[in-house]
Amino acid sequence: MKAAIFYGKEDIQIHEVAPRPLKPGEVRIQIAAALTCGTDLKVFKRGYHAKMLTPPSPFGHELAGTISEIAETRSVSPSASTGRWKMGDRVVVANSAPCGSCFFCKNGRENLCDDLLFLNGAYAETIAVPARLVEKNMLRLKPKTRFEDAALAEPLACVAQGMDDLNLRKGQHVLVLGAGPIGLMFVALAKHLGCRASVAGRGSNRLRAAQQLGADKVFEVGKDGDIWGAVRGSPMAGPPPAARINGGDGSEFDVVIEAIGKPETWEAAVRLVRRGGSVNFFGGCPSGTTISLDTKMIHYSNLALLASFHHTPRTFRKALKLIEAGIVRAKDFVDGEWPLSQLPELFRQMSVENRAIKALVRVRE
Repeated sequence: MKAAIFYGKEDIQIHEVAPRPLKPGEVRIQIAAALTCGTDLKVFKRGYHAKMLTPPSPFGHELAGTISEIAETRSVSPSASTGRWKMGDRVVVANSAPCGSCFFCKNGRENLCDDLLFLNGAYAETIAVPARLVEKNMLRLKPKTRFEDAALAEPLACVAQGMDDLNLRKGQHVLVLGAGPIGLMFVALAKHLGCRASVAGRGSNRLRAAQQLGADKVFEVGKDGDIWGAVRGSPMAGPPPAARINGGDGSEFDVVIEAIGKPETWEAAVRLVRRGGSVNFFGGCPSGTTISLDTKMIHYSNLALLASFHHTPRTFRKALKLIEAGIVRAKDFVDGEWPLSQLPELFRQMSVENRAIKALVRVRE
């Protein structure tokens, strides 16, 4: 079969590879839909990911498809058995599964599992799914669920995790920094929850998508990347005004979600939220980067700062329910289609000027 292999910084190659034999409890999925992801683009540009993969590695992690092979488990545990699956089942699988036995798993924080098992290889004709993922994070699709919709479940699960961490309430005003697929998903879920939602980002198609998803305000960020200037109407320079501490900052945002992954936008997020508000540093910054925060402002403004990472089996299931309810649909996020053979060129284009939202990768040509 043809598959994309990631070798390091800006190096993806398409090879003819033999599908590996299945181990007990594993299944093979014939991939029907694979989607590009901002995380994959970061990996491509940086040449690594601290947790997900080590080059050389199969690449891609957003997928849905049909079970084409099953290796029965030798376990006597019904929960670990592949007996509930059959050939031809339409499924979506997450890109990870927790161990279920470490401190974090036992305390409902499976996204922080000490032995989180990751799955990569969506940019291929088929993928072998480890037994742990089959048991914990592979879900059956309803007959009418489209594969390209279902393939959104993994990134949407991460967004659902961020929403839960923030404990958003109806009526709050949310500002999302970044109009990529993750930022747009935050807009969609915030509106579904009954919040007001604004977004600051770049790219006319992305900002148009934000409006179509119900964004109340859209702030276009210039080429200089000045988020503060786009939202507040003046360039960001110097410390925030002292009046902020006394309640005169004029901010209207109860919650600010940073969905870009740059230190400067992490800092801007803290300056844009109202007193008593919450900030979610959702976008992962490059390894080794740091930010500087005004401790007096954070303290006297009583800000809640948090960072959400990854997803859990619960939020993965929640994401699929939202998709199958029609709250999130591929047509709102997927704006391109590329053959697997051109995947290296697609990522090269995305790394130079990424204005697409998501692309559907045709794994069989």
